[in-house]
Amino acid sequence: MNGIKRILGVVWILLGLATAYFGIYELGIPKFASGNQEDLVFGIIIMIILTPIITGGLLIFGKYALSGEYDN
Repeated sequence: MNGIKRILGVVWILLGLATAYFGIYELGIPKFASGNQEDLVFGIIIMIILTPIITGGLLIFGKYALSGEYDN
């Protein structure tokens, strides 16, 4: 079971990197470039608030699972 937890740690880290890419390049930057005020507000919320929280949480969780913090 501990081996599965370590493997899932790598999965969480990769998922954190994928959410960082998706949050910045797919959601954040296109909203800034559109020019609409509603899109600008949404882009700011995504880029400054949500992306760091989600990415940081996934990366930290993956780091702890990979290092064995969740072992019995």
